[in-house]
Amino acid sequence: MQKDNKKKVLITGASGFIGGFLVKEALQRGYEVWAGVRKSSNTKELTGAGIHLIDLCYHDLPALNSQIKEQGKWDFVIHNAGLTKTTDKKQFDVVNATYTHHLIQALHAANCEPEKFLLMSSLSSFGKGDETDFTPIRITDEQKPDTVYGSSKLKGENFLRSQSWFPYVILRPTGVYGPGEKDYFMEIKSIRSGIDFAVGKIPQRITFIYVKDLARVALDALENTSIQNKEYFVADGEVYTDEEFAHLIQKILGKKFVLRGRIPLWLVKTACICSETIGRIFNKSMTLNSDKYIILKQRNWICDITPLQDDLHFVPSYNLEKGLKETIGWYKENGWL
Repeated sequence: MQKDNKKKVLITGASGFIGGFLVKEALQRGYEVWAGVRKSSNTKELTGAGIHLIDLCYHDLPALNSQIKEQGKWDFVIHNAGLTKTTDKKQFDVVNATYTHHLIQALHAANCEPEKFLLMSSLSSFGKGDETDFTPIRITDEQKPDTVYGSSKLKGENFLRSQSWFPYVILRPTGVYGPGEKDYFMEIKSIRSGIDFAVGKIPQRITFIYVKDLARVALDALENTSIQNKEYFVADGEVYTDEEFAHLIQKILGKKFVLRGRIPLWLVKTACICSETIGRIFNKSMTLNSDKYIILKQRNWICDITPLQDDLHFVPSYNLEKGLKETIGWYKENGWL
């Protein structure tokens, strides 16, 4: 009887970095979790009571309709699945836009509309920030994504906004870091080896959110009945330069000396193009690519989280130093460092 009274939540992309923490947060709050995964996903962390695995047929809308109808209604849906890098840029639209569209349509067609649908989007859906006065990007600004990835996320957002079948929330996290994250880990590993090269002459203004805080925001936004059809940037509220970020990593690692330099943007662009070309030849998604160059080139990643603070009374549990200490500790304990 107690199990039947539990709220049910679908979390797509559950085997990924952010998805895994969303699952943990939902379980801690007593939800029954349907973890959306692919057949090729590593699901060793998605075992135990309260977790059900489901491989959704995003590519086949009629099959997806039937699958959801057979499964039954979820109280909440967190659509976290997405594509961040690929050798074929057309796949960004397929995964981040079309598959989002299909999931929303199928929930309605199967008469399984959730109480609320949360889309995990990205700050990249807004594009370049002000690089003169470094004013924060605001929710009211016009969205002008300058990457293929950002454009695909915007298309997913637009379809969610256009439907009226169920309430929604759109979250746009800034730089998400934490245990198991791989991109920032590359910089941490480099600094540990005694080398740190930043990009561009002008330091980047960057913002962060610890993955546990992001997961907490997502579940809070779903559970708060007054929050419907709202959109938020998610960050810890502080602003850092790329140099401050690197020095903080050095401090936590206890590294006495690090060789530093700034790489010209033209050289970074060349490296990204070469890396992307190699990736296409070997059919392998590369961290450095033409979309990544645009992201590295952007100097202003500051965003206004006032709406999040006003509506959810958000106060982060982790500032950057606390979050990095826990993250680096995890890397060491798990043999990454």
